[in-house]
Amino acid sequence: MRISNIFLVFGLLIVGTLSAQQQPVAAVDSATTALDSKIEVYQKENIPYKKPVPYAPVREADILFEYTVWREVDLRQKQNYPLYFPTHPKTIGSRVNLFTLLMQGIERGEITAYHPFPSSDEFALEITWEDIRTNPSIQETSKTEQQVSIYTGNDTTIFIQGKNLLDDESIQRIVIKEKIYFDKKHSSLNIRVIGIQPVFMYLREGADEPARIPVCWIYMDEARPLLARHAVYNDHNEAQNISYDDFFMQHRYDGRITKIGNVFNNRAIGEYATGLDALYESERIKQMIFDAEQDLWEY
Repeated sequence: MRISNIFLVFGLLIVGTLSAQQQPVAAVDSATTALDSKIEVYQKENIPYKKPVPYAPVREADILFEYTVWREVDLRQKQNYPLYFPTHPKTIGSRVNLFTLLMQGIERGEITAYHPFPSSDEFALEITWEDIRTNPSIQETSKTEQQVSIYTGNDTTIFIQGKNLLDDESIQRIVIKEKIYFDKKHSSLNIRVIGIQPVFMYLREGADEPARIPVCWIYMDEARPLLARHAVYNDHNEAQNISYDDFFMQHRYDGRITKIGNVFNNRAIGEYATGLDALYESERIKQMIFDAEQDLWEY
């Protein structure tokens, strides 16, 4: 009996070893992960192999109200620093900022880019990496040219002296399209990111308002697998970094509401209010959503 038990244990060990060797290895980026960098203390395996957290199932019958909201996120604000830095890739280990990561995903074919004009955020018209580099929104400077010609979407073209719009420091804002809804099954107000649009802001000489130059729209569900495999810097503990996907899922960014779904072709706040009036309108919309949630509770 003892001999047979020994053979049984050895057999189980051999089967377990073979099955472990045959398990497929998760796909990891070939250019920008910690696995490709030199190991300083230990090999980081959590984030590079991470997968997006699945969305909780939502039934239409459980939704009491829903709003479509657009936010403009200034990456130069302190709360949004993890999305903006580092501004120069390959200078701090394997870390890259959000814009660089998205552009790498588009260039490698992992993410689909969608046309930014005329303010299309329904992800209907696909564009390629070459379209982003050349037409219709951005023309990158060559080694001999001194100016960049950019179509702003308002039948106007501006010229920027010696400026590369695809440079990491140039993209200082992003527009985020969100769905805000109240799920009565879980008694919670939820925010789901639908799309991201990097925006270049350029103040022309003599102009009061900066020119807005959108790069492209990116559908969030397509970008989540890539965002989940790259870490966001943690000021408090570098051993407990979260991914870009976690950053957006937990809504750690801060931005001003610039548009809410409406009957007037989804017009933006800037089309009917300016200056302080636009800020007040943004706060009014935020308060309206807050009141809609609070009115559902009984005390």
